[in-house]
Amino acid sequence: VQLQASGGGLVQPGGSLRLSCAASGVALDYLTIAWFRQAPGKGREGVSCIRGSDGNTYYRDSVKGRFTISRDNGKNTVYLQMNSLKPEDTAVYYCAADFSNFFCGTYDDPDYWGQGTQVTVSS
Repeated sequence: VQLQASGGGLVQPGGSLRLSCAASGVALDYLTIAWFRQAPGKGREGVSCIRGSDGNTYYRDSVKGRFTISRDNGKNTVYLQMNSLKPEDTAVYYCAADFSNFFCGTYDDPDYWGQGTQVTVSS
């Protein structure tokens, strides 16, 4: 499995970005995909997750109502639509994949990582 993350950039507070995570090697039906982020000087944290078997979605509290995770099975790609961005959303964002349906509950030790994409929210 290979994951290719893209879509980061510089945006003003209140703006929007859409991140993409293109998976190859395995269909998304078999993969649970999560987005993580790591801000400067902080640990990596799980942001959102979409379960492979049924498409159920999960969000950390600080992004609920602002971020939306979705997938396009035809393109084997997961998206993270980020609206109403805040300076505290600034981080390197990573996508990760796991074969376990329990991954969204733990965000623990995914099977595969994509490369990071920088998101900077600043005026």
